[in-house]
Amino acid sequence: MFDALFTALFTYRPVVFQQGEFRFNVSTGSLVAAGLVLAVMIVAVITYRGVRGKGRLRDRVVLTALRMAALALVLFCLFRPTLIVRAAVPQQNVVAVLLDDSRSMQIPDVNGQPRGEFVRQNLAGVESPIVKALSERFLVRVFRFSSTAGRLDSVNDLTFGGSQTRLGAALDGAREELAGLPVSGVVLVSDGADTSDASLADALLGMKAERLPVFTVGVGSARLPRDIQVDRVSTPRTVLKDASLLVDIVVTQTGYAGRTVTVDVEDEGRIVGSQQVTFPNDGSPATARVRATASEPGPRLFRFRVAPQQDELVPQNNVREALINVRDVREKILYFEGEPRFEMKFLRRAVVEDKNLQVVALQRTADNKFLRLDVDDPDELLGGFPKTREELFSYRGLILGSVEAAAFTADQLQMVADFVDRRGGGLLMLGGARSFGEGGYGGTPVADALPLAIDPRTRASEPAGLARLRVAPTRAGQAHASTQIGDSESASIARWRDLPQVTSVNAPLTPKAGATVLLSGTDEGGRTQNVLAWHQYGRGKAVALTLQDTWQWQMHASIALEDQTHENYWRQLLRWVTDGAPGVVEVRTTQERVEPGEAVTIEATIVDKSYVELNDASVTARVHRPGGTTLDVPLQWTGERDGLYRGTFVTSEQGAYEITADSSRASTIIGSGVAYVRAGAGDSEYFDPTMHEGPLRRIAEETGGRYYTPEAAMGMAEDVRYAGRGVTSVEERELWNMPIILIALMGLVCAEWGYRRAVGLS
Repeated sequence: MFDALFTALFTYRPVVFQQGEFRFNVSTGSLVAAGLVLAVMIVAVITYRGVRGKGRLRDRVVLTALRMAALALVLFCLFRPTLIVRAAVPQQNVVAVLLDDSRSMQIPDVNGQPRGEFVRQNLAGVESPIVKALSERFLVRVFRFSSTAGRLDSVNDLTFGGSQTRLGAALDGAREELAGLPVSGVVLVSDGADTSDASLADALLGMKAERLPVFTVGVGSARLPRDIQVDRVSTPRTVLKDASLLVDIVVTQTGYAGRTVTVDVEDEGRIVGSQQVTFPNDGSPATARVRATASEPGPRLFRFRVAPQQDELVPQNNVREALINVRDVREKILYFEGEPRFEMKFLRRAVVEDKNLQVVALQRTADNKFLRLDVDDPDELLGGFPKTREELFSYRGLILGSVEAAAFTADQLQMVADFVDRRGGGLLMLGGARSFGEGGYGGTPVADALPLAIDPRTRASEPAGLARLRVAPTRAGQAHASTQIGDSESASIARWRDLPQVTSVNAPLTPKAGATVLLSGTDEGGRTQNVLAWHQYGRGKAVALTLQDTWQWQMHASIALEDQTHENYWRQLLRWVTDGAPGVVEVRTTQERVEPGEAVTIEATIVDKSYVELNDASVTARVHRPGGTTLDVPLQWTGERDGLYRGTFVTSEQGAYEITADSSRASTIIGSGVAYVRAGAGDSEYFDPTMHEGPLRRIAEETGGRYYTPEAAMGMAEDVRYAGRGVTSVEERELWNMPIILIALMGLVCAEWGYRRAVGLS
């Protein structure tokens, strides 16, 4: 609309004025005529000065200004204003037309038709409007693009089936394909939904270096009237078998405000969790916290979905998928207790049925005498608490019961801190008469690791006194996986409220900066204290539980015999404490899913048994393809940081790929690690499915082109013609005969006459 109005008033399109050089084409006749106009202007000034008695000064000034403006406009025309432009020579230049062939072009948001229909109607065949206009002036080369760009013989060959949109790769591909040819410009037709991780900056630098303008056409709607999208799901890549997943799922929508839907979690097609969510106002996200259980071992494809709703435009974005490695292994935890007490007995009983937790107990029975339970061999912990890092670091979790700091050597105290910081294990300190400040831990490396601050001036002393506490989750604890003891969040909160009181003999401690308190206790006087807190310390996590008798949640008279609250609590807590503790070989892929035929980058972190990074290891990744064949991929030390090794392989078929990385040093085997990656057609094209005007405008503006809506795209051929690229000729465009000048001149004359009539000077 604007272009049509501009052209009607100024004769030429805006690009002519943007690219052209303004000049006056003055001749002898023009100078003579200009002299006459100047004389008329002088006469007009004298005339209005001579009518002092017939009007006010303001009236004479206004009339003089209107007369001078009209004569100045005539004088401007007499000097013959001209635009000097460089126009592409017809049929001597190439124009590249890049057409988006991705799946998002199938979205039917353009007057009920798919976005790709605009391409078929306006660019399919030589008689199509845009192609015809371009072909009259240029040699047109058509490309299709999704993940890469390629030549296209016919627009009818477009399938709109590409699973990715990479605008930068498309521009680079077209530029390289047309290298050496006289190119006037590049036309890019897309919805702008770039799904690649690569930045556009590099591609735009290449276009600007060759001064190639890009003219972009944005196809699609900037806002869908009806759509639901599972926007974000955060899941771990690896969990223990039978792990309880508490997943926050963010859902966005337009057109369904106030509607209640169900978010389902599926494990290989089997529903393992559901949660209802009510949508707020359009555009506002809704969060659903869904519980699910990972009960089957191996690589499992979890799907988080909302059932498609009536009249929904893009049902494909109602689902998010995540490949999770469900590990059927036993996490080995060392529990060191300084005295016989019920807490150790009932803790071990709580997890005895959990086949994925192994609590190795070391209980001091007398000086230098220990009771060992659930050890793997007769020599394990034979000398008491581990004296070397290699021995301690073989466990993934460490529980310290009521055992004083003096029971450890200075090196062992540092080892405990290093267990969390360097090894990445989970440390849990329990309340007791010899724990925390009462155990003399103030000022030790262990105190540095704990989430609750112990005054370094505090020394071992008598217990602070018995406090009977009613335990309840904090706001953070209500949503934390380790404190869920009910079938739902509300049921969990209610169950905490019903549990019997427990006791603490430790003085209340304040959390450190960055620590999170999950449980708090209230005594009979209404005073509260922190009961369960944690924070990240180095590579691992440190947890403090200040209670001494959680076994009351099992043995209290109010607890039914079949009640599993105590068992569930400890299983969840210990699984969480050990979650994420790395092994000596940690392998991962930089992407969770790739397209078949794309390269996968494997990264492995290698450490020795004391968790010191190794740069001289021999590392090989064995890739197990879905079809049953294997491929060995050597991994090389990157040099970017200690212990990091990297290698790549190319996927050949769809399905899950198992990657086992084996590491050795000289003749000594270090260990192995397993990761999974999935090859399959991606669904990113359907997420955030609106037309993205921003990237398209950026491409056009930074390269000297222009952005168009579909309605304005017909003027593109004229704009490309005057882009000044390729084989050009110099043309002159006279401006004196533009309609806007005649309109302005008539307006000034009429304004003068009307004003004279209004003030009575006519």
